[in-house]
Amino acid sequence: MEKKTHPLEPPGIWDNPRNVKKLLYGFYIICAVLFLVDFFVHRHMVHSWEHLWGFYAIYGWVACVILVLVAKELRKVLMRREDYYDR
Repeated sequence: MEKKTHPLEPPGIWDNPRNVKKLLYGFYIICAVLFLVDFFVHRHMVHSWEHLWGFYAIYGWVACVILVLVAKELRKVLMRREDYYDR
């Protein structure tokens, strides 16, 4: 769906695809740095699986994927018809 704006309204900062790419590259760099820091920072671990390199990055990614998949299924249950409030 395309964003409808007033014709005289100046374009926003995120309307330029170059700015979006810069933001994504920044996120990728931050993720890589945080993953590399995992090799040098000592953590006080409780469980044996926490000793794996990049465990928290992998855990976060898996949790995010599961959250999206559950949300997609939940949408089927909670979604109402377009004219739900017009009746």
